[in-house]
Amino acid sequence: MIKTIGTFFRMLRTGWVLVRHDALVPTEYAGAVPWFVRLFGALSRIFAIKGRAQNPGERFANALEKLGPAYIKFGQILSTRGDMLDPVFVKGLSRLKDKVPPFPMDKAEAMLAAEWGAPWQDNLASLSEPVAAASVAQVHKGVLKSDETVAVKILRPNIRKAMRRDMDVLHMVSSLAEFFVPDAKRLGPKAFVNTADRALQLELDLRLEAAAASELSECAAETGFFKVPEIYWDLGGKDVLVTEWIDGMAVSDDAILTDSRFDTKDIARKVMQSFLASSFDYGVFHADMHEGNMIVTEAGDLVLIDFGILGRLSPQEQRFHAEILYGFIKRDYLRIAEVHFEAGYVPSHHTVEDFASALRSVGEPIFGRLASDVSMSRVLLQLFEITEIFDMEMQPQLIMLQKTMMQTEGVCRRLDADFDMWSTAEPIVSNSMRRELGIEGRLGDFLDNMDRARRTLEKLPDATENIAALAKAWADGEVDLSKNPGLMRQSPKPGMTKPIAWAGLGALVTLGGIWAASQF
Repeated sequence: MIKTIGTFFRMLRTGWVLVRHDALVPTEYAGAVPWFVRLFGALSRIFAIKGRAQNPGERFANALEKLGPAYIKFGQILSTRGDMLDPVFVKGLSRLKDKVPPFPMDKAEAMLAAEWGAPWQDNLASLSEPVAAASVAQVHKGVLKSDETVAVKILRPNIRKAMRRDMDVLHMVSSLAEFFVPDAKRLGPKAFVNTADRALQLELDLRLEAAAASELSECAAETGFFKVPEIYWDLGGKDVLVTEWIDGMAVSDDAILTDSRFDTKDIARKVMQSFLASSFDYGVFHADMHEGNMIVTEAGDLVLIDFGILGRLSPQEQRFHAEILYGFIKRDYLRIAEVHFEAGYVPSHHTVEDFASALRSVGEPIFGRLASDVSMSRVLLQLFEITEIFDMEMQPQLIMLQKTMMQTEGVCRRLDADFDMWSTAEPIVSNSMRRELGIEGRLGDFLDNMDRARRTLEKLPDATENIAALAKAWADGEVDLSKNPGLMRQSPKPGMTKPIAWAGLGALVTLGGIWAASQF
């Protein structure tokens, strides 16, 4: 009870901080909201501190920084959607990508000493002031005694406790949203927060980040689309990660858009293809693909960093989503609809033909068109309407994939205003389809089925004995099944319908995030 009361007051504090920064209902966008919201915004601005930033996105970013790391993560997602939001607002938010204020050097040194059991001088010849700071950790440039230059990542002090408080507030907000706004329940705000909570808790152990980087380095080496810094395992720990230092320019730096050394169209291609290949070919992907986590070297190599959040897809999910995206590329709307029904994403009381027609209404107007010619906000609104018509729900385990696709496409659109999702995705998805639906995939399915059959046969003797024992007990009057008719006919529990996982249309989107973004 005490914890709940504390969380409630922290939620009120969240609203108060937004009000003080004129970020709850920004003046610049008051005309785009209903009158009662506009009235509330006008009243709230009485309490706003004067002299705040002119850019509404910057005011919002300042408020999120004050509120804590979980809120900063939300702002980072919004900052990638220049196609959906006001460019001025996005520019103000961009500071959240890798320009969060650092914590003091003395605290960083104390964290290193606690992790290594000795002063940092015992392991490093030098250690710089922070060179980058994000919501969860900051990075220092160091030099080993062997003269190798390294990046030393250190978690923020007390970050786990702060993150827990932030997430408790978001859990409360999501619960209230589902209770007071019934239509929001289909978007799965509670499921979204649960997924984000789990992912962020994993991000707070840098040993797991090192393992994630090592796993993705195998995909990087085989595909050649990106690179991963080398890890120094002997210097790592729960609160510290040491990796190879990468010289280059962060994709978040606006200078990369005009620097003649960099081919932004090629970078955009590598960003998207690295995500698609990792997801559909390897079932594992970098799940925090904002510009601050990407560096481009002078040689033109794309290097991914910060592997705190790793996403995974089961083999079946890889196939379904690759086939759905491939269907959009080939404009085979009937097959896309069939895949959704086969996966259970659309309730069976709807027809495949009706769903295929709905997909065609979305896909045809944008097929083959460049990013600059497509209003993604209109497309997303139409997708939202379709999910409502066909009783679809969000799929919790795939929210991370949807969020990451939203981030990745936003990055590509910033790098290349004429980014063509279709031609970029086609070689990756086609290769995935040849593997999954060709001889190799069919042989793999056959072997998997044989293995399941083997496991079933191994369990058959025990199952036979159990059935025989139940039959004997029934015959002896020890069990009366007539008193438990529910054992023979049970209805599915409410809410058990498998929900949707959107793929294709140039983006897999998190509808919860889209709804929030559309408010600005």
